[in-house]
Amino acid sequence: MIHSMTAFASAKGQSGPYAWAWELRSVNAKGLDLRLRVPDWIAGLEAALRTRIGAALTRGSVSFSLRLTREDELATLSVNAAQLDAVLDALAVIETRALDRGISVAPSRAADILGQRGVLEQSGGDEDTTALRNTLLDAFEPLLADFLAMRAAEGRALHDVLNTQIGRIETLTAEAAALADTRRFDMAEALHQNLARVLDNAAGADADRVAQELAMIAVKADITEELDRLQAHVGAARDLLAADGAVGRKLDFLTQEFNREANTLCSKSQHKSLTAVGLELKTVIDQLREQVQNVE
Repeated sequence: MIHSMTAFASAKGQSGPYAWAWELRSVNAKGLDLRLRVPDWIAGLEAALRTRIGAALTRGSVSFSLRLTREDELATLSVNAAQLDAVLDALAVIETRALDRGISVAPSRAADILGQRGVLEQSGGDEDTTALRNTLLDAFEPLLADFLAMRAAEGRALHDVLNTQIGRIETLTAEAAALADTRRFDMAEALHQNLARVLDNAAGADADRVAQELAMIAVKADITEELDRLQAHVGAARDLLAADGAVGRKLDFLTQEFNREANTLCSKSQHKSLTAVGLELKTVIDQLREQVQNVE
């Protein structure tokens, strides 16, 4: 069953003096992009979280944030001097550039500067954070499980939508095949009439050569191959929907092939009803491709 790249999970927890709240969310992306915000004073925590998330996911833009607080008096607040200097340097550049352009910038407040990421840090002093890291990693597993369950649930709903759209493409392909038979008769009649008109108005014309040219036109207008490939793509799409693992990229490529055949069908149509079916095919294929962007 396919999985969606869209999901969200959040949880809170507490162990001893520490309390935490975290969120894990993802949206669609071409690859796997992990962005984590965790306290950097807990040695090895971010690397371990990246490993676990990376092992569970293949694609998606994933954001994870952890807010950790300590309730007892041992917790200390400290200013990261290097980060503070970087923020102040950035503010100086902004104020100078604004002044050069005649723009008035409101003075920065200390509270605003302290609110910048990494300037004010909370830690537990020099204590060993190994136990805390292990506690957090254990508590992270249920959060990750909820997150994956939502991706699976979204995937099931997405599967139903995609299956409906693929079924619609199959139906339209069958309609195009039926119209192609009618069009074949109409085109044959039109070609014979055109041939007779040409011969009546072109003294000395080579009837065999004219017939060959008209036959070439008929061959170029044939859409049998396009219909066959559309039917084959329908089967391939259903196989991918039933497959395990990440199939989003393959489905995306398949929608491009669907669109290619629909475009060729429309360009060869020369038949009002068949053109209408081709245009509807293109619409459904475009809707399919939009949905496929969310498949892992």
